[in-house]
Amino acid sequence: MGIIGLILTGLFAGLIARFLIPGKTKPGGLIMTTLLGIIGSFVAGYLGQMLGFYQVGEPVGFLGAVIGAIIVVYIYNRLRD
Repeated sequence: MGIIGLILTGLFAGLIARFLIPGKTKPGGLIMTTLLGIIGSFVAGYLGQMLGFYQVGEPVGFLGAVIGAIIVVYIYNRLRD
């Protein structure tokens, strides 16, 4: 997956996570949503490797990216409150 694919996956994962996480404080803007989605994808990959779901170098699936983005958006919201 190239950099464009990573950005698009991060964008969609971030948008879904932003929609699913309740709270007053939402990440601001499209760029922040995309960044949180990309970070969430990396978090999902790292946690997936630790738990044995993914091998090193194996790409994370879209569902994993969304779950990672939900975790990151939740933490981001708690830190901003």
